[in-house]
Amino acid sequence: MAIDPAAVSQEQIALALLGREIEQFLYHEAELLDQRRFDEWLDLLTDDLRYWMPMQRNVRFGEQEREHTRERKEISWFDEGKETLVQRVRQIKTGVHWAEEPLSRVCHMVSNVQVLKIESDEVTVKSRFLVYRNRLQDETDIFVGKREDVLRRVDGQWRIRRRAIFLDQNVLMAKNLTVFF
Repeated sequence: MAIDPAAVSQEQIALALLGREIEQFLYHEAELLDQRRFDEWLDLLTDDLRYWMPMQRNVRFGEQEREHTRERKEISWFDEGKETLVQRVRQIKTGVHWAEEPLSRVCHMVSNVQVLKIESDEVTVKSRFLVYRNRLQDETDIFVGKREDVLRRVDGQWRIRRRAIFLDQNVLMAKNLTVFF
């Protein structure tokens, strides 16, 4: 089926270009993490960052609103700001971090990127992720889930202001959560 260029509005073109720009930003972020370029990754975060991963519950049909622990009211896997992430990176870079010595081999895959909301200098984006981690000879972890990010344009560049990470498991099978999502 051919697309009639005259039927495509400037708004549709702008939204498609924005979506592509956001995808490229998220792919770049994944590459920085996979290459262990943590300081460059930290530069992608705003100073007022909120980085949150609720815990999951098994719930009955019709009770889906209870599936995730409530933000700032119940326990979560983590609820951090930029300073805590900076400290985590510093600890990994010391070479004496028990769970990351030797360093894990990690591969981030990001897909299904959707722009949900556009507000002046911020964009809300939803995506799916798969994070594969291999450590030592036989430690392998696979994390799969969804993310909802709020990205802010700062000096013409996208930065992550908020990330909510929804892991698609309620029992953590990995020995630790040292990987960044």
